Amino acid sequence: MKSLAVSGISSIKIAENLARKFYENAAERDFKGGNPKVERDLIRESGLLKVLIPEKFGGWGGTWTDVVRIVRAFAKYDSSLAHVYGYHFVNLITSHLWGNAEQQEYYYRETAKNNWFWGNAFNPVDIKLHVHKEQEHYVLNGVKTFCTGSVDSDNLIISALYEGQEDLFIAIIPTNREGVTVKEDWDNFGQRQTDSGTVTFTNVVVKDEEVLQNGFEASEFAKLRINISHFILNHLFLGIMEGAFEEAKKYTVTKTRPRSSPVESATDDPNIQRHYGEFYVQIEAASLLVEKTDLLFQRLWDKGEAITEDERKEFNYAVYAAKVFTTKAGLDITSRVFEVMGSRSTAGHYGFDRYWRNIRTMTLHVPVDTVIKHLGDWVLHE
Repeated sequence: MKSLAVSGISSIKIAENLARKFYENAAERDFKGGNPKVERDLIRESGLLKVLIPEKFGGWGGTWTDVVRIVRAFAKYDSSLAHVYGYHFVNLITSHLWGNAEQQEYYYRETAKNNWFWGNAFNPVDIKLHVHKEQEHYVLNGVKTFCTGSVDSDNLIISALYEGQEDLFIAIIPTNREGVTVKEDWDNFGQRQTDSGTVTFTNVVVKDEEVLQNGFEASEFAKLRINISHFILNHLFLGIMEGAFEEAKKYTVTKTRPRSSPVESATDDPNIQRHYGEFYVQIEAASLLVEKTDLLFQRLWDKGEAITEDERKEFNYAVYAAKVFTTKAGLDITSRVFEVMGSRSTAGHYGFDRYWRNIRTMTLHVPVDTVIKHLGDWVLHE
C-alpha cells in the first residue's frame, strides 16, 4: 500500500471522520469515565495506529506531522482519545530510540501486523517498581501509577529500578503477561477516559530480548524521548482550545442573548466580539508556536543519530515555549468561553466544562512554572 494513499491528507480525512463520530457521545462518555473500548477499537480498525511505521515494516510510512495533526483533530472533540493515540506513538518509538535493530524491526512489524495499541507503565518520577535478575530472565514486583492507555493495551513500556541501584531498567512486555494487573482506578476530574490509573506487578517475568539496553543518555537521538511527550501534549492542548472555541461559537450564534443595548443579537454584541477576537489571536499564536516544533522534530527524526546537542536543545526550547503559551492560553479560553455563552451554557447536559477540566488536568504534568524557569535560565546563560 503506497504511503501517499493512506498517510498525509488521507490519514487526516480518516481521523476527522472518526473524530466526528467520537463527538457524538463525547460529553456522555466523559461524564461516565472508564475505558472507551468501542472507540479504541475503531482506531485499531482504521489503521491509524501504524501511520508512523515505515512501509518496509508494514506501516503507512507517514511523518510526525501526520501523527500530531491526527492528535489535534481528535482533541477538538475527545481529548482522552487524542491523548492515548498520541502516547501510543511515544511508547511505540521507545524501542526505536533505545533498542537495537532487531527490537526496532520486531515491534514495528508486529504492531503493523496486529494493530497493537501501546500503553505505558513508565512514569520515571514515582518509581515503586523494582526488578531483579533470576537466571535467564528478570522479575518485576511493585506498582506503577499514571499508566496512560494501560487498559485495553497490547503492550506496556516499563521502567523500574534495579534492587539496590539507581539505574533505570526499561523493557517492553505484553499487557496480558502473567502477574500484570491493570486496575481501572483512574478517577481524576479530567481526561476521564485515558485509563491513566495503576498497574501492579507480581513476580512478572521479563525476557532478555524485551529489555531495552540503551536509555536517556545513550545519544542525542535517544534524548529526544525526554520531551516527546510534551511535544505531543502541546498539540493536544491546541486541539482542546480549538474545540472549545468551535463549541462556544456555535452556541453563541444559536443561543446566547446579547448583553449590550441596543444590539439584537449576541454576534453583534461588541463585548462578545472582543472576547472572540482575543480567542482567535491566542489560537493563531499557539498554532504558530506548535507547528514550529513539528518542523524541528521531523528534521531531527530524519537525521537520527546524526543530530547534535545544539539541535536537540533548539527543539526542547521550542517545545517549552509552546507548552507555556498553550497552557496559559488554553486555560484562559476554556474558562472564558462561558462569558460569551452565558449562564445557561453551564447546564450539565452540555458538558462544556470538560474542555477546562481536561486541559487543567494535563497541564499539571510538569508545572508550567518549572518550564518557565528552565527557559529563563537558558536565556540568561546561552
